[in-house]
Amino acid sequence: MPLLPAEKEKRQVYVLKEAQTDDRFGYYPDKRPIDVLLKYGVVNLDKPSGPTSHQVSFFVSQILKVKKAGHSGTLDPKVTGVLPILLNKATGMANLMLKSGKEYVALMHLHCDVDDKTLEKVCSEFVGTITQLPPVKSAVKRRYRARTVYYLEILDRKGRDVLIRTGVQAGTYIRKLIHDIGQKLGCGAHMAELRRTKSGPFTEFEKDHLVTLQDLKDAMYYYETEGNDKFLRYCVQPFEKTAEFIPKVYVLDSAIDPIAHGSPLNLPGVAKVESGIKKGDVVAIMSLKGELIAYGNAEMSTQEFLSNKHGLAVKVDRVFVEPGLYPKYVKNKNK
Repeated sequence: MPLLPAEKEKRQVYVLKEAQTDDRFGYYPDKRPIDVLLKYGVVNLDKPSGPTSHQVSFFVSQILKVKKAGHSGTLDPKVTGVLPILLNKATGMANLMLKSGKEYVALMHLHCDVDDKTLEKVCSEFVGTITQLPPVKSAVKRRYRARTVYYLEILDRKGRDVLIRTGVQAGTYIRKLIHDIGQKLGCGAHMAELRRTKSGPFTEFEKDHLVTLQDLKDAMYYYETEGNDKFLRYCVQPFEKTAEFIPKVYVLDSAIDPIAHGSPLNLPGVAKVESGIKKGDVVAIMSLKGELIAYGNAEMSTQEFLSNKHGLAVKVDRVFVEPGLYPKYVKNKNK
């Protein structure tokens, strides 16, 4: 099965300082109390056909009784599939999630008879960098934009109906892609159905806990009436999942409270760093428990992290941890 670019990246972790986290402070992501999980959670929702993405986000907030819920990447009302819903504090990851790659399965209806060889040839010509003019009804300024199609494969065909799977850069319009394929074929084509199967690290595979609105209602019912939180924890995942494909910098416990109060991350506070980081890259700042503390722009490459002893490591852009979760002064235990 083809993969999006971020799925192919394999990063190594380099240790700068041997240290352990203090279990008295913070939370391991999968051990958060339910009230904290709902504050820092994400739902991998299987969007139904009919409501808008905004309406679905509202439904989720009503079911889970949270103040804020936002989606990362709009799906048209009739489109179904993977729609990550970020809860409360986790909505701060929406902008990064919007930029992640997407995968779709679409039913393309051709307006004339085309032989398999011609169809495959034309479809292959749309893999790589393409130029798109967004539809008249779109959320962005209508001007030509370059977008990348990572892969486009024909899954099945019955006459003029063609089932395709395509992985694309964020902001690629599949309806327009299919229209342009039809134009290239010389007879026209339109999108009959569309389902999103991947949005960044979220997929419709079982391992990624794709759930429905009814699943959420059932999970809340069992939790509120029986105190059983097992299904709710299945439906609401720690928001660290949103940072799965982002390069990471792991910090000492002692560095967390300063970050919570607005300080940048300096190199002495770094315990581990992942490979492949370039200066200017967006990186996730993680605790040694695996908590997502913040994200920002790396001021060093991985090699500079490893070769330097001092200096500004990450300029923090967005902080998620609250002041006081870790004390102002905490000594990390050496391993």
